Amino acid sequence: MRREPTSPTIPLPCPCGRPLPYAECCARHHAGSPAADAEALMRSRYSAYVLRLEAYLLATWHASTRPAALNLDVTPQPKWLGLELKSKSGSGDTASVEFVARCKQGGRAQRLHEVSRFVREDGYWYYVDGVVD
Repeated sequence: MRREPTSPTIPLPCPCGRPLPYAECCARHHAGSPAADAEALMRSRYSAYVLRLEAYLLATWHASTRPAALNLDVTPQPKWLGLELKSKSGSGDTASVEFVARCKQGGRAQRLHEVSRFVREDGYWYYVDGVVD
């Protein structure tokens, strides 16, 4: 009996830029596993923007600053090009992460440089706010 060739399952790289397949990186956070630290949450939130996971973004946004909606279905959709971690700091239940996210929207390249603040409550990290440069 002749078998048809099969193509191997190629794991998708994680949008956050870590050298891991998505399934082994941010997917677990998107499925409900808490992020170990603020950097992991920030990376998973970037991946959620790439994948347009609005429910995850809202769930990981601190209740004190969370918007009612994000409206991620704007047209034209941004094409996210990459994430660069600049620095991170913090201790205990507060932290900050500085990053640059690049995207292209409507044919124009854009760059988001932000220092984000995070807080941990009941074992879960939440995005509070950020200062955009």
